[in-house]
Order: sequence, then structure tokens, then C-alpha cells
Amino acid sequence: MRGYQGVLPRTPSLEDESYLGFMESLRNQNILQFFPKIAAFAHEPNAEGDPRVRLWKRLMRSQQQQTWEKLQQSFDSQRAAYEDELAAAERARPGRLHADPTFQVPAYATLDIHLQPGGYVGDSLAGYVFHHGTKVFYQGANDQDELHRQVVDFVSAPESGEVKRVLDLGCSIGQCTTALKQRFPAAEVTGLDVGLPLLRYAHKRAVDLDIDVHFRHGLAEDTGLPSGQYDVILAYILFHEVPERLFKVILAEVFRLLRPGGRFTVVDAPNNRNLPAANKLWLKFDARYNCEPYSPAFVASDFQGLLQEAGFRVLESKPTPTFLHCTVAQKDDGASG
Repeated sequence: MRGYQGVLPRTPSLEDESYLGFMESLRNQNILQFFPKIAAFAHEPNAEGDPRVRLWKRLMRSQQQQTWEKLQQSFDSQRAAYEDELAAAERARPGRLHADPTFQVPAYATLDIHLQPGGYVGDSLAGYVFHHGTKVFYQGANDQDELHRQVVDFVSAPESGEVKRVLDLGCSIGQCTTALKQRFPAAEVTGLDVGLPLLRYAHKRAVDLDIDVHFRHGLAEDTGLPSGQYDVILAYILFHEVPERLFKVILAEVFRLLRPGGRFTVVDAPNNRNLPAANKLWLKFDARYNCEPYSPAFVASDFQGLLQEAGFRVLESKPTPTFLHCTVAQKDDGASG
């Protein structure tokens, strides 16, 4: 519509870009300047009720809400044109977006995650809104998919080096999916997600970038994909977005999908039952006021233990340059499933 800034499509209007720039600077101020001062006294018994903490929470929540509201209003004002874009991409590259019209979105996936109204499933233009909203969420550090390319650099290939099929589990708008194809150009790369609006946008984006990948509407816990066919599977910030009861189910499904020797890379929140007080304060804020209700259970889980219980051998577990953590596990030769 208004072209691209690198790989980032421009918003419907220049005024939108100015508004998002302000919201990005406000988020940076809240996180980089305000929160370190809160962290200094977060261990105190009355920290939660401190006016400075309450102000920080209000600013963080309002910034999120107003960003989504602005984006939804702006894209909605040109809804027909953006719907046409999505349809045109599907006509231009048929057979790359796989969706079952009878698919039922489970209740756990219908929440307004990160306060995005309608979440990832409730609005046909959610992918457009999500892309620009997360531009602000990532504080301007991912405008050109920099963080997603970094995540893909963490992905571990099998020891044999053979990579024929790759799965991006919980791919959202496909930023890791396209980066995976660029890293493994000879492989068939598929992104799977529960949010069809995100997948339609991911497909449109891949067509615009002329990167040939597949997108499939489905559940991480029940993909419907063939057993033992994948060399590499990535789950980027998936597990903290699903209920605790699904952790073991998803790991069993990943184990089934991987071939012997295949590798599973998980980049997500760190697992730590003994978080510093400042991190606990933020985690509680996210769960209660930023619609991240499943995150505390994942952070408190023994995820490496769950991987081992599912049959994986954990090869590596390390922090990333961001606040996230990277774990690499392997389905060894001779493993059943």
C-alpha cells in the first residue's frame, strides 16, 4: 500500500508511524529508565503498593492498549484493501497456505494476549496489527526481523547436517519461518500456528519477500503432520503462551514428529523458581495486567526435566543476549515415538 521500510511494511498513514514512534519511545522510557529504579527496591515488602510501581504498571498497560487501539482503527479504515491484499497473495501462491474450514480454535487460544483485542484469532487483519504492535513491543530492535534471525541462528541442525524438513511451531506471522528458509534453502519449511489471521498475513508477507514456505493452521499439541519426518523443529516463545497441562502433550508431539537424530530448539522465557524480586514483579504484572496468564507456570516449570521425560536428550541450555533462554534437545537414534 505505502511500500516498505526494508522488510517492514509501512502503516496505513504517516501519522500512524509518528504515533507508533511516540509509543515506542514511551515503552523504552518505561523499561530502560523507569524500571531500573523500581528494581532497586522491588525486594521490599511494600514494593507492590508503592506509587512508583503502580505508575509504572499503569504506563505499561496504557501504552499497550493505546498502541493496539490506534493500529486497529487505522487498518480497519482501509479493511477492504488489506483483505484484498491477503486474497491476492493466496491466488498468487496457491498450495502454500493450508487451512481446514472446520478447525475449532480452543478456548485457551482466544485470549487477548498482550492485550491485543481479539488476540491472534478474532480479527481477519490481526496479522497486520500484530506486526506493527510487536515492532513497538520489541522497542524498535526488530524492525528488520533482526531478533528473529538471531533466534534462527540459535537453531541446532542434526549432527549429520542433513536438513530436508523444518517446522516452525507457533510461527505467528512467520518471521522465523522465512528466516529458517533462508538458513536452510534446500529444506521444505513449514510454519504452524493456531491463529489463521496471523498465518494469512505470514503467507502474504512470504509472497512479498519471494520466500517459498508453507503455513499450516493447527495446534502444537496435535499438528496432524506425519511422524518422524522433521530434521529441525523450532519453538520460539510458544510454551509460555499455552496452559501448563499442554507442556507434556506438545513435547510428545514434537518427539513424534522428529526423525531419529533430529533436533528441537526452544527459545522462551527462562525457567527459574528463584527469580530476583524485580523479575517476579514484572512476571506478576505480565500475568495479571498484560494477559500472559500461562507464563508463570512455564517459568516455574522444570522444562529440562520435562524434555528428558519425553525422551529427549538435552544438548545445550544457555541464556540469549535478550531476556530469553535457548534449550536444544535431540531425539537420539533408536528412540521410539
